[in-house]
Amino acid sequence: MARSGTYVLRPQKQREPRFRIEYDQLLNGSQLEAVTTTEGPVLVIAGAGSGKTRTLVFRVARLVEMGIDPRSILLLTFTRKASSEMLRRASSLLDGRCDDVAGGTFHSFANIVLRRHAKVLGIDSGFTILDRGDNEDVINLVRARLGFDKKEKRFPRKQTIASIFSMAVNKSRTLGELLETSYSHLIDHADDLQALLTSYEAYKAERQLLDYDDLLLVLHRLLETQESVRDQLSRQYRYIMVDEYQDTNPLQAAIVRLLACQHENVMAVGDDAQSIYAFRGASFRNIMDFPDLFPGTQIVTLEENYRSTQPILDVTNHIIAQARERYSKSLYTVKKDGESPLLIAAESENFQSRFVCQRILELREEGVPLPEMAVLFRSSFHAFDLELELTRHDIPFVKRGGFKFIETAHVKDALAHLRVVANPRDAVSWHRVLLILEGVGPRRAQSLTAELTASQDPAELLDAQSGRSYSTALRALAGLVRNVRQADRHPEEQLNQVLQYYDPHLKRIHRDDYPKRAKDLEHMVSIAARYKSLETLLADMALEPPSDSVGDVVAIDEPEGLLTLSTIHSAKGLEWHSVFILWAVDGRFPSVQSMHDDEELEEERRLLYVAATRAKQNLYICYPINMYDRAAGMVLSKPSRFLDDVPPEILTPMDLVEE
Repeated sequence: MARSGTYVLRPQKQREPRFRIEYDQLLNGSQLEAVTTTEGPVLVIAGAGSGKTRTLVFRVARLVEMGIDPRSILLLTFTRKASSEMLRRASSLLDGRCDDVAGGTFHSFANIVLRRHAKVLGIDSGFTILDRGDNEDVINLVRARLGFDKKEKRFPRKQTIASIFSMAVNKSRTLGELLETSYSHLIDHADDLQALLTSYEAYKAERQLLDYDDLLLVLHRLLETQESVRDQLSRQYRYIMVDEYQDTNPLQAAIVRLLACQHENVMAVGDDAQSIYAFRGASFRNIMDFPDLFPGTQIVTLEENYRSTQPILDVTNHIIAQARERYSKSLYTVKKDGESPLLIAAESENFQSRFVCQRILELREEGVPLPEMAVLFRSSFHAFDLELELTRHDIPFVKRGGFKFIETAHVKDALAHLRVVANPRDAVSWHRVLLILEGVGPRRAQSLTAELTASQDPAELLDAQSGRSYSTALRALAGLVRNVRQADRHPEEQLNQVLQYYDPHLKRIHRDDYPKRAKDLEHMVSIAARYKSLETLLADMALEPPSDSVGDVVAIDEPEGLLTLSTIHSAKGLEWHSVFILWAVDGRFPSVQSMHDDEELEEERRLLYVAATRAKQNLYICYPINMYDRAAGMVLSKPSRFLDDVPPEILTPMDLVEE
């Protein structure tokens, strides 16, 4: 007999997903909170050395394990290397699904989106990206056309003009506003610079050219004006993470806000205490105002440090504690033991340099390798005396700075040949290619460029040039263009053809250092081998080029490696066993110029904080005394004001004396 009964309905229990990764075992409490808070806006204040990257990696893995489509996760970073490394680590934690996460820099993301959607703004998907050098060349060309190069009063150089135009975009200011606040000495040129900017924009638009800053500007315009595209992208990227949020500019913050229009799932990770790139357009306000931009933001603070000893952290905590505006945090570590950091007064700059050399040699004898030591400074010229002293002591070193790989003439020459194939309307590259040829001067190059950019077949036009001393050279160039543009050519093969053609010119133009430059170009071929299309290669070389010349890296063959000399800006994100900070004297650090501007003064405080948090075991803060500064018209002899509130029992004062 069938049994009867009464049935009730009750809500189905949500089954918790099972996780392969033991998050609670592998992360500390704050990291776990950041990783498991997956819905809504989250701001992670990640102190120096607190496992910021680890937190992002585990959060990517967590989202994927929760069943989130990896293609709906967007990870925005400031270098392609950073995003690639994070996604590689996430894949090693979990599985290959993490490879499908969308990751990259703001600029590379903009490039991808604009290739697909920019047509609605009248921009062809085959646009060419100008790197900084090309950008300056276009400005120079337009400047000459407007006759500004012939003015009685000296007109700003192309590099300065490019910096002004770029800063206006990155700070989201009009040209006039920027001139008033940051370039007041050029205010007399305001009308001419505005005319130049208008012509520069028109020139680019005519030829389907975008410079580096245009990528963000046009992406923002696309998101702001095209509701359907904005909504589509926001639905596509349901989970957005931004690394180093303190380094974003106002335009990037606005882009993030627009991308999240359909949801509030944004995690920004950064450290207000490490916001040091205002000179590039980064805005300290972005990280401070994030909770206002995203109401209901949950703030998670990472304070456990895995890099430095507690004595070093005690100093850094005191340095930043006096900041005018900040998120409250105090770094700590389980590594309680360690040497007390030293504040060292030297009677002269050379005495400072001699001490650094002596202590480096002593540390080396104690077993600290040279690559585990670094000397940091606010400005590059602060290290000039030390460089001489290091040479006298036969201590090999590498100094971070100088020309970047992409900015060298020979690399730009090679790229120009590839660019005219990818975009025959690229007048800047044609002009550069033609000027390489013997007998072709600026005037002839300019007239030929105009013909080539208007021609249906540039190679045929080059072949038709006869009766000139350089006709043979033009025919050789025509042959190169035909070979390189063949559809089945791989970028590596295309570049090799360019280099075979270019090699005689390289020997002629750069006879003195031909071997070093040739080695750079060899390195370039190995880079090209990783790409499947010429368009992607050229875009990446413009978006995020390799930063060092091969010759600079391998010029000194030292089995034990090299000591690092670096500006603090270039050292951010790095760490060493022992760190020396030079010229920590009031008037140089902070500089006299920044003392009358509260925002600049606060950034200089953060700069010292970044320098001190690079040290793992030893920290030496040095300053010369009784130094007359001609520019300031004063004697500098007291340590940086940022150290005033650090107790002597935490930062031990020492005087250097001759033995």
